[in-house]
Amino acid sequence: MANGGPVEHGYPHLETVRAAITALYKRLSYDTIQTFATSVAPADVAFCDTDDLYLGAQRVAQELVRHYRLPDARLVVSFREMAHAANVELAAGPEYFVELNDRFRTHRRDIGAALAHEVMHVYLHRLDLSFPGTRDNEILTDTATTYLGAGWLLLDAFREDAASSQKLGYLTPEEFGYVLAKRALVFDEDPAVWFTSPQAYTAYVKGMAQARQDEQQPPLTAAGWAGRRRYAHDRRHAEDTHAASRPGAPYTFTPDGRGPLRVSFPCPTCHQRIRVPVRGRVRARCGLCRTVLECDT
Repeated sequence: MANGGPVEHGYPHLETVRAAITALYKRLSYDTIQTFATSVAPADVAFCDTDDLYLGAQRVAQELVRHYRLPDARLVVSFREMAHAANVELAAGPEYFVELNDRFRTHRRDIGAALAHEVMHVYLHRLDLSFPGTRDNEILTDTATTYLGAGWLLLDAFREDAASSQKLGYLTPEEFGYVLAKRALVFDEDPAVWFTSPQAYTAYVKGMAQARQDEQQPPLTAAGWAGRRRYAHDRRHAEDTHAASRPGAPYTFTPDGRGPLRVSFPCPTCHQRIRVPVRGRVRARCGLCRTVLECDT
């Protein structure tokens, strides 16, 4: 939790975020992810100053348990002084103890954001889905929280001005915006109407621009002129020298002993790599997220 200190910006964790989206599709399946098409509604996690602190926190926690479809999980919420925003004890269940930073006693509007992350820890624990290392596992948790419909709360908790700042989670604001944009493109949902923080809206707009770039990489037909020209050059080079790809290119060429050259590239939706023959216009369907892609290979 950044509280008054500097807030990191940009996309330093982008590759881990993309790997987390792929892992979600692999572990949950396309059909299960589709059941999260509706995000947590603002009214369902609203918390005003007149609400009882503990009863209100329990109510919000149970709403998030319902959203994540953990009907047999019971969360007991308490508050104490701590360095981090929150912590959850991942026992066998069905009862889980969540501690929130004492700061939330007076910043109640952000309790939903903190609990969204902690309840996702419980969800991933039950799925037995994790990444090695604390940093990457927390990035997975932030990504899953956002992609499955509760992470807009975490982005909306980001506020920054000349005198102070606050941010929850391990992702940067722009990375939260990126994952939120990826979700919005899949479910045709506009989370911008829920933001109370103008800085959150700005981060979402930047994240959407980054997400759109994923849809405009060659060999996709939506790629721009410059990208298509680089791709054509790299393809000729691969045909002549059997080189795999140019360093930094999102695609890789591989020879096929009994057929044409093939190119592999990440699906713009789930980032699973797709491999198709190099033979002009091709329509490909991602086997993981079922996205249909128009390609010019």
